[in-house]
Amino acid sequence: MLNRILLIVVLFFSSSAAFACETPATLTAQQPNVVWIMSEDNSKHYLKLFDKAGAETPNIRKMATNGVMFERAFSNAPVCSVARTTLITGVYAPRLGTQFHRCIQPVTMPSEWKMFPAYLRAAGYYTTNAEKKDYNAIESVDVWDESSRNAHWKNRAENQPFFHVQTFKDSHESSLHFGQNWVDNPDNETDPASITLHPYHPDTPLFRLTYARYHDRIKTIDEKVGGVIKELADAGELENTFVFYFGDHGGVLARGKGFANESGLHVPLVVRVPEKYKSLSPFQKNSKTNGFVEFVDFGPTVMKLAGVEVPSHMDGRPFMGQGIASDDVNSRNETFGHADRMDEKYDMVRTLRVGKWKYIRNYQAIYPDGLQNNYRYINLAWQEWRKLNSEGKLNDAQSAFFKRRPPEQLFDVLADPHEVNDLAADPANQETLVELRTKLTTRVKAMPDLSFFPENYLVDDAVNSPIQFGQDNKERIASLVDVADLALVPFEEALPKMMNACDNQDPIQRYWAYSVASIHGKKQDQLIQRAKAATSDDPDMTVRLRAAEYLGTVNIENPTAVIQSILAESDSPTLNLIALQTLVHFQDGDWDFDTKIDTTNIKTIDQQTLRRIGYLDGWSQNMIKQKQKEMTKSKNGKNKKNKSK
Repeated sequence: MLNRILLIVVLFFSSSAAFACETPATLTAQQPNVVWIMSEDNSKHYLKLFDKAGAETPNIRKMATNGVMFERAFSNAPVCSVARTTLITGVYAPRLGTQFHRCIQPVTMPSEWKMFPAYLRAAGYYTTNAEKKDYNAIESVDVWDESSRNAHWKNRAENQPFFHVQTFKDSHESSLHFGQNWVDNPDNETDPASITLHPYHPDTPLFRLTYARYHDRIKTIDEKVGGVIKELADAGELENTFVFYFGDHGGVLARGKGFANESGLHVPLVVRVPEKYKSLSPFQKNSKTNGFVEFVDFGPTVMKLAGVEVPSHMDGRPFMGQGIASDDVNSRNETFGHADRMDEKYDMVRTLRVGKWKYIRNYQAIYPDGLQNNYRYINLAWQEWRKLNSEGKLNDAQSAFFKRRPPEQLFDVLADPHEVNDLAADPANQETLVELRTKLTTRVKAMPDLSFFPENYLVDDAVNSPIQFGQDNKERIASLVDVADLALVPFEEALPKMMNACDNQDPIQRYWAYSVASIHGKKQDQLIQRAKAATSDDPDMTVRLRAAEYLGTVNIENPTAVIQSILAESDSPTLNLIALQTLVHFQDGDWDFDTKIDTTNIKTIDQQTLRRIGYLDGWSQNMIKQKQKEMTKSKNGKNKKNKSK
């Protein structure tokens, strides 16, 4: 024991010399180990422990009997890079500028901020990650002792406490990218007839088979969780270790991963609590809590368990550790969610769940959830769903995925867990609607939420200091929120303020004014004339794009020529990606516009724009991958040449 104390002291002072951080609480030899086990791409809906329609997971269930089951645990984002960046920073992604998947350019955190394992490491912990990171922020060198496929807590010094992250990929969405050959000769263990489908999915043999295969993947995850537990037990470390099991965000079946519904955000979380350290858990053994916990809380919780001071810049609150009371955790009833760009598909959704109520704010409501996203549509069930919709064979709950959305929605998720019965227009719920709308608006303004700037602006102006950028533009962002919220009032009431915003010297106000006009989708002569002038005269290309989008939405003018001119002029691949989404939206929607463009006449292309170009030109997935490889090879060659100079 004395050796362990001395080792921690030595490691603390040697690590502190490497970088300055907030002084942690004094550690003792009694500090526990912490292990995170993450499975990719699965919401709580696929484990019977959390949902009666899920798969049996006996090893995870056994963990729960030796700890606590969190029935209200949430990722803040429904996709891995954003979710994992939130976990490792303890900061809401829209505040830090890490909300886009995948990031065009990783952001730089303030120099005094660290990813939380760095604080553990400075305090004497051995930190390891096997192996996925996928961060949208630049990682400093002091975060991990080792992060690789072979990283392992066993490589620490004798008696050194450790924090280890283990990711299992067996449940990743790619596990459902099977072809017709497998459909014809499936080897699934789960019986498709036993499956209970979500009500927004069509009941077809292919959907049932896809569910069944995914249930098999969850069973594989459970076996691997059991393997980690056994390894800790065999090494004599299980009763020294808090073991967390959770999914990194929602499930991969359509309308899960990438979407800010419960199916995209509500994750399974079980924490096994060692008897030796039960005083650090506010919960009884083999208990459940309905208290809300979210990903920003996870890092601060590990730090609290380790006795390390939680930095004031983190947004999360610990839900375990010395001094945390069960009444405090059980009383928590609010979680914030968000969805932005996922690969090449843009969206901007913010959600607030308070108790049983879920409020969804669709800031880009004109785009249907089912808008083309190349990687998602590799899945045969996605393809079938879209085909059935085009054939008119879906009911209202199933076809909603392919329709434009209302700007705000309200769900009672206890009565309606799959969010198919929107109560936003119900007079009986107007008080709740306004209350949650006001709360959400207050949160995005206070954050401040950087997504009220188009991503191309953030890439140009914010990635090197996003927190400072947000503070410098906090009042400006608040005014942008007010313009965006004109989508929530009647058109006649919104029109004068929209027209004022169209004339504002701030181009982002003009951008949002035309975005709101498209959401209202109504023709008005003065607004139409203003938009026509903007498509040719506005000095800002994002404004020209949104003005053209409005004119197309109300069937006044084909936006294709404006989009082509932007693509030929723009030096920003990010702006081009935004423009190409608008083109795909009109190509695949219910318009008769000729949307053919010359894809060779695009000034600046990157990996994401290439996905859109490939889709528009009808390339196969293999051809898109080949083109992306060629682009990467060419870029690497240019970088080497520039370095040699």
